Amino acid sequence: MIVARTRWASRAQFFGSGFIFATWGVHIPTVKAHYGVDEAALGLAMLAAGIGALLGLTQASRWIGRQGARNTARFCGAVYALLLAGLLVMPGYAALLGLLAVFGIVTSVFDVAINTEAAQLELRGGKPLMSGMHGMFSLGGMAGAVTGGAALATGMPPQHHLTLVAVAMALVIALSARGMLPKAATAFASTESGFRLPRGALIVLGLLAALGLIAEGAIYDWSVLYLKQELGSPQHQAALAYASFSAAMAAARFSGDAMRARVTPSALLRASALLAAASMTLVLISHAPWLALIGFAGVGVGFANVVPILFAASARVPGVEPARGIAAVSAAAYLGFMAGPPVIGFLAQVSTLTAALYVVVAFAAALAASARYASPD
Repeated sequence: MIVARTRWASRAQFFGSGFIFATWGVHIPTVKAHYGVDEAALGLAMLAAGIGALLGLTQASRWIGRQGARNTARFCGAVYALLLAGLLVMPGYAALLGLLAVFGIVTSVFDVAINTEAAQLELRGGKPLMSGMHGMFSLGGMAGAVTGGAALATGMPPQHHLTLVAVAMALVIALSARGMLPKAATAFASTESGFRLPRGALIVLGLLAALGLIAEGAIYDWSVLYLKQELGSPQHQAALAYASFSAAMAAARFSGDAMRARVTPSALLRASALLAAASMTLVLISHAPWLALIGFAGVGVGFANVVPILFAASARVPGVEPARGIAAVSAAAYLGFMAGPPVIGFLAQVSTLTAALYVVVAFAAALAASARYASPD
């Protein structure tokens, strides 16, 4: 009974995280128009979030070691949600950069906390759970994108939508955190330790995870703007890009644990990455929004199990405490997740958004070529 409750508490945390992130993704064009910035400035704003994430990662191990994953997730997750309400009320672009830096700090610490909890639950239960947990993130992303698109279609003022989501998700995260494992079960670092760079096999796994998350983060932050700006879709329809990507990713992740039990990690990673590369190519060469949506769904299926495969591999590295391995690789992955969007923004400024998004194709191909490293043991 307790195990089932903790699993559902963890699933709720992942769902809330996905819902919040999707809401930010849906409103990226809104933020761009509200502050009157171009792609480079928008990329810089995303970089501010990335720098904040880096600062958060340097302290995540220490905070979780002191407070436990439950208390850390409850506080950082609630702040992460509530910051949504401030996206459109900053007095100017500089203040927006500050808000997004704080957004990055709490998001990264929250992410490490819930992934560490999920890894502990998988290890304690003796069966794959990580794909399903990340499936809840994708399900939350789909729900956030669909409701965001619906809110825009009905004419709800963006600030009202952001505030409503902020309050609702803060409550979901705070209440569900009560069911997480107690501090002693998930404290993976001493209070004196800070961020440690991955070593040995963890370096390779961290780099692969960063490649996957750079590409995945690019879809989360730029797919809506791509459909709106490059293919001319209205914003409420462009939100379907995020929704199709997240829905397909969720479906693939919910079946991912069964696949991971039957297929070797390297074979699954190679096939997944090749599918992502082919599907993203379809997105970028198509001129019809409906075809691009099919492509985004294929990208979602392709990237669905990249992170669960690599996180699970990091928990099996010989001589490394499982939770420490998870924390190190998730930190590297999260850096990639936050670095991807600003890189795309700067490339889009000097070329086009379409050309910049070929980074996703390149990194997916690199993952496929390096898939053999997904089995460090």
